[in-house]
Amino acid sequence: MTDSHYFFDSYALIELIKGNENYKEYAPVGMIFTKLNLFEVYYALLRLDGQQKADSFLYSYSYYAVDYDETVIADAAHFRLQYAKRNISMVDAIGYVVAKRFFMKFLTGDQQFKDLENVEYVK
Repeated sequence: MTDSHYFFDSYALIELIKGNENYKEYAPVGMIFTKLNLFEVYYALLRLDGQQKADSFLYSYSYYAVDYDETVIADAAHFRLQYAKRNISMVDAIGYVVAKRFFMKFLTGDQQFKDLENVEYVK
């Protein structure tokens, strides 16, 4: 780990919350993500761990959610189309573009991003 701020995709957030040892060193860093990531993680926690854990996450982490504008939407759509064979989700495409806009690395364990620039891949 070299940077002190990262864009956490939903995978990275879930792994951090689950206590994955590989993500512990990222716990004290500055983090951002979008409200779409909040939704994905809230839904996963609600389904797997129940409402109390999901609500706790939502209220503890909402502060780190950032918004984005139409240019991010357009750039994310172009990025997703460029890498269509990788089947990158809309949420991840938006997150990747937001990370670049904030000059942060995109932290993920998603194999589709492993070899892309501006990515910190952690399994």
